[in-house]
Amino acid sequence: MTTNAELDGDRVRLPRRSPGRSAKIPPLTISRPEMLVDGSDRQFRRLVHGLFGFLARHEAVRSGHAARIGLVGIEYTVLISIRHLSAEEGDVSVNRIANHLHLSGAFVTTVTNKLLKRGLIHKSVDPADRRRVKLEVSDKGNALLAELAPVQRQVNDVQFGCLSASEFRQLLKMTERLIESSDRAVRLQAYLASQPDSGVRSAALRDAPRNRGVTKKRAPRSRS
Repeated sequence: MTTNAELDGDRVRLPRRSPGRSAKIPPLTISRPEMLVDGSDRQFRRLVHGLFGFLARHEAVRSGHAARIGLVGIEYTVLISIRHLSAEEGDVSVNRIANHLHLSGAFVTTVTNKLLKRGLIHKSVDPADRRRVKLEVSDKGNALLAELAPVQRQVNDVQFGCLSASEFRQLLKMTERLIESSDRAVRLQAYLASQPDSGVRSAALRDAPRNRGVTKKRAPRSRS
């Protein structure tokens, strides 16, 4: 089990309870000992809620990049992914973009169709496999990304300037592992939700008050 002393001195002081306040402890949200500090999940919840805060700000940054060139966030992300993967790998398909961004192929197809209508990308059928569609950023799309790049670099430098080279590599590896474990967690959650007699849902249904707010009137007794 992790202790506060192992958190690089980042000890969080718990607020003192007033004498009259109940000391009832809420149930743990995780049971892995690696995530518990002195038996508490407080630091784990701090991590999860901190990730929400980071992701909200990162989404705002992405939206700002996109708006600067007249796009919405996901359109910008798909466009720049096509551009960079094309330069690094050559031919890029819808499935390659979907795998890279951890999205469904159908969703990426919808986004690329929007980019195609705006003249930002080209689509062509792969002569070696006519079922495969190749994606390429058009001159117009490249011009927009080139226009964005100077501001993009400045903003990204500030956002990630707190990381050292080794921290950056560690974060990249951890992010990839967290995506994989999160996929497993989503599948588990869906499976548990499909089981009618297990988990929290059945307990909530069992404990829920029935006919709340409804008062049944007793039928009058018949007099013989």
